[in-house]
Amino acid sequence: MKLKLFPCLLLTAFLLTAGFLSSNAQGGARQSPKMTATGKIGEANITITYSSPAVKGRNIWGGLVPYGKVWRAGANEATIFETDKDVMVEGKKLAAGKYSLYALPGEKEWQFIFNSQTGQWGIERSGETTRKADKDVLVVNVKPQVTSSMEESLLYQVNGKGIVLKWEKLEVPVSIK
Repeated sequence: MKLKLFPCLLLTAFLLTAGFLSSNAQGGARQSPKMTATGKIGEANITITYSSPAVKGRNIWGGLVPYGKVWRAGANEATIFETDKDVMVEGKKLAAGKYSLYALPGEKEWQFIFNSQTGQWGIERSGETTRKADKDVLVVNVKPQVTSSMEESLLYQVNGKGIVLKWEKLEVPVSIK
């Protein structure tokens, strides 16, 4: 009798595991919810699609997001920057289109990288980003600003002057015209 019960237990365990995995893959709650920032800069419609991680008491800058290492500028999939018109980003031309947006954070200066490869997950299993440097279209340097207010979840804003990344006690503005 014990031998006949064993296959039933195995089958039950398999079905429970498969159901759990399926429900998580098909819409379980994301730790970092998908967000969209939209706005108009001049005549251009700008959209940034990203996943928004939270601080949750963690050391963000120089910790969770290391200095000197390319970051997917969000969580989960690579962050997407889209413009329907040509724009000038920090004085450099960026053609209308859809780009993955990566960042290279530093204590005193950041780089934002607009990359033509889109649709990929943000990191490899090794922890490195999925950025392919040969697909970089534009790289600009910007200055981060420490703020007194706390932003628990990563936030992008589009305003008349450009875009701003806000998270923890840091804001990183990028001029766009």
